[in-house]
Amino acid sequence: MARTEAPGSAGAPDQPDAESPPGTAGAHVAGAGPLGGGAGEPGPSPQHVPHPQVAAADADINGTVGAVLGALLAERLREARHTDPVSGRDIAERVARFTCLGGRRLRPALLWWALRACALPDGDRARAALRVGAAVELLQTCALVHDDVMDSSRLRRGRPALHVSLAVQYGASSTDPFPGAAAVLAGDLALAWAEDTLAETELPDPVRRRVRAVWRVMRAEMVAGQYLDLHGQVTADRSALLALRTARLKSAQYSASRPLELGAVLAGADPGLTRRLAEAGAPAGLAFQLRDDLLGVFGDPSRTGKPAGDDIREGKPTLLVALAHARAGARGRLADVAVLDAALGDPALSAEGLDAVREILESTGARAAVEERIDRLAARALARLDTLALDAAAGERLRGLLRLVAGTPRPGPHHPDREAGHADTARPH
Repeated sequence: MARTEAPGSAGAPDQPDAESPPGTAGAHVAGAGPLGGGAGEPGPSPQHVPHPQVAAADADINGTVGAVLGALLAERLREARHTDPVSGRDIAERVARFTCLGGRRLRPALLWWALRACALPDGDRARAALRVGAAVELLQTCALVHDDVMDSSRLRRGRPALHVSLAVQYGASSTDPFPGAAAVLAGDLALAWAEDTLAETELPDPVRRRVRAVWRVMRAEMVAGQYLDLHGQVTADRSALLALRTARLKSAQYSASRPLELGAVLAGADPGLTRRLAEAGAPAGLAFQLRDDLLGVFGDPSRTGKPAGDDIREGKPTLLVALAHARAGARGRLADVAVLDAALGDPALSAEGLDAVREILESTGARAAVEERIDRLAARALARLDTLALDAAAGERLRGLLRLVAGTPRPGPHHPDREAGHADTARPH
């Protein structure tokens, strides 16, 4: 729980800045994102001229969702500051800033282009879809803030994690429960704002019911996947089965399949097409998480915004580690098994120890096997998408997004992958 993050300064705490309203910051950063339209793309036929809001989102879905978030969060901040200025400053402002200075907004982009691939919405439906996309981004904020607390992560997007910035502000020690507890409340606030945004979005009753049904499943999958992640750490379960199930629930469904499903539901697509779109996103979402696992060990921290090796130190149940462990054992490489067992879950693992783990991941062929699986999953996602009767232009945008999610970009003129930078060197979160 793939996003290209613009690394910030890891040396300064992420302090609230009352002079920089989140609407302004969010619109600026999001508008510079990679998923906007480019010159030379086919325009609408005279019979199908889109509503101005649709045209704006088509041209720059990142910036459009960022603007919606900015307006929403400005109102939420006013309410929070009125309720209590201290929590408004310490918690609400951090949540707003974290959300507005987010990553590539791939989930709202998938939602939008799934909607567009199924139908040309009117202004009301477009506004509703953008609000649902904003709610998804707030849900992502909740997931990431909580994830950083559970993993004791120091950095997020190249900046101090939210709980770390709170610790710096108040001079809290490493054993003080205050920063983590406060960050849990911040994640809860983001979740509440996501729920409020969804509840206040005007939709026809049949569509509203279908949206809520997908939303409920998506939340449940996220919680179950995160728990399996923790469970795998405490039980030291190294099975590939657990690793894949964790990846699917924790990230794969939420990162691609459910956003596509939401977009189709918002378009009023029939249940068959909605299900098949979700099925097209599932393998791309799994590839997304497997790529994240690779970057967690082999990625460049200046690109990923996160320290390399944290997944090993936390003992996370990843397919990468499961394959290396199984292959080393099957080949009688007991010394390598011992190195892996000692390193996994060791918070004090040294740089030399991490290098030894990397060598085993390479020499057992585990890294190559995961990379091959990512390629197969990406191909499967695109093959499934190609079977669907979708709007041609919007369907092509979905193809580019699924490649980007899977971490297998195909650069080309005016292609969203080209604008996104090197997806294989950027941590998805």
